Amino acid sequence: MAGTDGSTNGLVWNGVWKVTSWQFKQEVIQPKKERKEGRYTVVLNSEGEKEFEEFRVADLRPMGVSVLLAQGLVLNADTSRGSTACGAIAELREEEDEAYFSSYGHYSIHEEMLKDKVRTESYRDFMHLNQDVFKDKVVLDVGCGTGILSMFAARAGARKVIGVDQSEIIYQAMDIVRSNNLDETITLIKGRIEEVTLPVEKVDIIISEWMGYFLLFESMLDSVLYARDMYLAEGGSVYPDGCNISLAAVGDTEKHQDRIAFWDDVYGFQMACMKKAVVPEAVVQVLNPDTLISEPAVIQTFDCNKVCLSELEFTSDFTLKVTKTAQCTAVVGYFDIFFDRSCGNKVMFSTGPHCTKTHWKQTVFLMENPIPVQSGEDLLGKITVRKNRKDPRALLITLEIANRKQTYSVQ
Repeated sequence: MAGTDGSTNGLVWNGVWKVTSWQFKQEVIQPKKERKEGRYTVVLNSEGEKEFEEFRVADLRPMGVSVLLAQGLVLNADTSRGSTACGAIAELREEEDEAYFSSYGHYSIHEEMLKDKVRTESYRDFMHLNQDVFKDKVVLDVGCGTGILSMFAARAGARKVIGVDQSEIIYQAMDIVRSNNLDETITLIKGRIEEVTLPVEKVDIIISEWMGYFLLFESMLDSVLYARDMYLAEGGSVYPDGCNISLAAVGDTEKHQDRIAFWDDVYGFQMACMKKAVVPEAVVQVLNPDTLISEPAVIQTFDCNKVCLSELEFTSDFTLKVTKTAQCTAVVGYFDIFFDRSCGNKVMFSTGPHCTKTHWKQTVFLMENPIPVQSGEDLLGKITVRKNRKDPRALLITLEIANRKQTYSVQ
């Protein structure tokens, strides 16, 4: 919340910030004209101008300094607020979560996501075709990355857009936003949504591309729900607002031979013990739809405006209607996404094997020993999805089918 002087936790919105631990009246941080990899020149306007070149924002954080960059466009947010009891992700210390955010600091992962037309064009179409939803609204973009969703929202008529991201890519996002003349509408904040303080009390809309493999991998939905409960105004909405997870049976003896049965005879040597290490690792791949041998079954549905954090771990019974007599060698999981609430033009996309491939692909759970099934048969099962307590961004998924039980990791 902003103070009467326009400040927020030491940040002053007129482009000047104060540091009580330093004996200077004010300090201003400006981008260098030829900036490289987010490095900045710090100009100290006390006791003469003194420049410290090649300083990163991260270099200042150990000093306890909250830094305002580019007159409100990028903020290195105050992280002094303690975590609340809202789940394992919010309680992670910054050093514990460093690898996750570092992976999103490199351009390649953003290039892959931006080139995923199913993903990116669905978000674009949702906002472009429902501009009445965004007109004059305040929008929060959780995990904004390069700022693409923030810019879609701005173009759709949002009055103000706030993008939050902890990774270093936010410095490129700053340049991108400025290059597209949207810096009057979009403000970018560097930090974890659980730790930053926004320049507004409430927002009308929260947008985020939070989905991971098997929908819930990386546990970013936890952060979106935190933002919803903390900042979403009454009558506001989270988008996408709906999603579900589906399973189907797979009969691909060639793939099973290549990955599992291979270990029975390796150049004349018995290595079957390796199966105990290979089978529990879920495989992320583009599945050949011709290998599906059942109808899909939806095992879980989430309403992102209502779901509670505890509901992201669940157990569900399911029935797979077998469509082809075969050996069931695996179960495949995928998800569907919906932009529905208050939308005159509804948008959805699927990551299923029958649809255009996405960077999420599908998640395949291979069986150590195939199960023979008959066309028309009901294959009954149970699935349990939970976070890995040692790494809450990873998933542990237990499948029980035909009196067989196996736990898989998605990591």
